[in-house]
Amino acid sequence: MTILIAYDGSDDARTAIEYAAAHVRTDEPAVVLTVWEPLLSQLTWAPVVTVGALPPEQDPGSEKYGEQTEAEQISEQGAELARKAGFGAVTARAERSNGPNWAAIVDVAESLDASLIVMGSRGLSGAKSVLLGSVSDRVLHHAHRAALIVPPVREDG
Repeated sequence: MTILIAYDGSDDARTAIEYAAAHVRTDEPAVVLTVWEPLLSQLTWAPVVTVGALPPEQDPGSEKYGEQTEAEQISEQGAELARKAGFGAVTARAERSNGPNWAAIVDVAESLDASLIVMGSRGLSGAKSVLLGSVSDRVLHHAHRAALIVPPVREDG
């Protein structure tokens, strides 16, 4: 079976990789997934968080190149972190989403028949959670497979 690790380059995603490496079987193949969505797609499905003017229109080729290339680089970084943490066979994967990121993660998990989805949680609460939603919460409720949601590191003090 395959372990799917959702990775966005954040500290929370790094923490999730490290936690998973310490607590799950690292001899299973792992896929580190970074989901990217064009900015204009985000504005289409999440207009409630749109404030201000739309960005100037870009050359369609440059949009894809810039966002896709960035997602591929982030995914490669996550794959390298997973290897260093102890995962054996690790593949980096970047996927374009035409909707919310959580749906792309669920779809990729389904297509891989992943035995486990691993991801960090930013721990949003209150208004931020309502406006931005929670990717981890939606993955947990829509994926029909096991999910390991690693909370942010608690800062005491």
